[in-house]
Amino acid sequence: MRTWFRNLGEFIDALREAGELRVVEKPVSPYLEISKWTDRESKSPKGGKALLFTQVQGSSFPVATNLFGSDTRICMALGVRHLDELGARVRELLDLSPPRTFRDLLGLLPRALSVSRFFPRRSRAHLPPCQEVVRTGDAVDLSRLPVLHCWPKDAGPFITLPLVLTRSLATGKRNVGMYRLQVFDRATTGMHWHVHKDGSHYYREYCEAGRRMPVAVAIGADPATIYAATAPLPRHADEMILAGFIRNRPVAMARCLTIDMEVPAEAEFVLEGYVNPGEVRLEGPFGDHTGYYSLPDYYPVFHVTAVTHRKNPVYCATLVGRPPMEDCYLAKATERLFLPLLQTVFPEVRDYWLPWEGVFHNIVVVAVKKEYAGHAQKVMHGLWGQGQMSFCKAIVVVDGAVDLQKPEQVFNQVLEKLDVSSDLTFTRGILDVLDHSSPIPNYGNKVGIDLTSRMAGEPPRRSPDGPTTEVLLSSDELLTRIQLRCDGVVRARRSPPPSLSIGSWRNRILFLGVEKNDARTGRYFAERLLPASELQGFSIILLYDHHIDLDDTSLLLWKMFNNVDPGRDLFIRGRRVIIDAGKKSPEEGHAREWPDELSFE
Repeated sequence: MRTWFRNLGEFIDALREAGELRVVEKPVSPYLEISKWTDRESKSPKGGKALLFTQVQGSSFPVATNLFGSDTRICMALGVRHLDELGARVRELLDLSPPRTFRDLLGLLPRALSVSRFFPRRSRAHLPPCQEVVRTGDAVDLSRLPVLHCWPKDAGPFITLPLVLTRSLATGKRNVGMYRLQVFDRATTGMHWHVHKDGSHYYREYCEAGRRMPVAVAIGADPATIYAATAPLPRHADEMILAGFIRNRPVAMARCLTIDMEVPAEAEFVLEGYVNPGEVRLEGPFGDHTGYYSLPDYYPVFHVTAVTHRKNPVYCATLVGRPPMEDCYLAKATERLFLPLLQTVFPEVRDYWLPWEGVFHNIVVVAVKKEYAGHAQKVMHGLWGQGQMSFCKAIVVVDGAVDLQKPEQVFNQVLEKLDVSSDLTFTRGILDVLDHSSPIPNYGNKVGIDLTSRMAGEPPRRSPDGPTTEVLLSSDELLTRIQLRCDGVVRARRSPPPSLSIGSWRNRILFLGVEKNDARTGRYFAERLLPASELQGFSIILLYDHHIDLDDTSLLLWKMFNNVDPGRDLFIRGRRVIIDAGKKSPEEGHAREWPDELSFE
């Protein structure tokens, strides 16, 4: 097994040899057509194949997509047989104990000194590969690149897999982040720095000093370096060191030609340029990884002073949208790599899981070894204070014996244990910029769900409501009875099925498709359905927009994790809850625009 790749071309060759690459030789357009191919492939069983488009209309450069979008390919990219191998290597470094004797020191030195090989180094090549072709000044023309117009309502073409390199004005530390770039014209793009990200923090330093900020963008690099740009490292941690750690070899860097920055020497393309303090332009909308369009807003402008590239480069792009997509596998690598680091702060954590349907920032499930009353709540609040975990809208805590690699065990914990009258902890805090469920951008309600076993000193869970005749009714029979009581309910599906309803679960779930209007809000349905005697046997009732397929479990989870504001959309009565997972209107306390769902139709 190959454990590292010098550049993107070597990785593509390895994918071809492994049967993981599909080459598309027919002419294709970068306007939506490549995206449609990629979307279909991403949602194929096991992530489909990586795609290489050799004839892209309007450009002489081929395009590669879905390079990391399967368990096989992400492991190939990072040089492991299983992603947990990365975490094991991190754990070895963290377990370095302070030497107590001279013999301990001698044993420790080789391991400590070996860390230095991870640090990036200056390329020894007379001509770095990324600078084999150079265009500066009036020769800069971004329209030569096959930049994808990903979704129909996107504001334009977006560079979607860029490695954006910046440097702190205060400390000189480098940051490499992945921030989309909307191409405005031949020599300018947007710079989508979210307010909480390190790139934005460095930009504010330059704004405060009134100085122009140099920025370099690499497009296409070795796979470990591309992954490292997506990793949620602490501020001032150099992503190039992480890439070197994954590769077990340093990343060769080359000095830019028009700005004082360094870039990966083996990159396919490099954009050099600058961002002026205070200069912003309207950017977006853009079809984002949430499965919705992120709304237009004002962001800094990136001025390109040079475009350099290899003699025969491959343009590297990704398509994001409703999961599963390629970014799900990159996020899975992060989940496994960062587990040992999380455990240094929370040693009680046995494992954690970021469900794909939660699009990385909406929900995390944590398995802990519980030791005392309130331990689950301690973990919740601790995680909300840690790095990018602070964006998480919902945290679910389960006992350490629950295998998070088997999602059905987590769902069974919900059915068997959840008591909404005692297991929910509500708070408020920062949210991801892309969270659209909160009435207030970047800030809103959060919920912690304690599914751990009760200990002395904790309130007991209430006994479930006794079974009623109605819990034995089919979904169609229930729908008929509900419609007599409540207008606007058009579909129903129950879980578990009637044959398992008596004595099998603490909780029974009912999914309803509803047709809202100005009068029929989530509260309207809650006020009519919670008192309904025929629904007393259902402790969790979820409301969805009427067109949603109630048989698609992944779709239902995705809608719930994305569309629910815990402080507004949970209607609790005793140990029963109605959760409104539908689109919200101003009549429901959501004055800002609700984004459109991504679709090629």
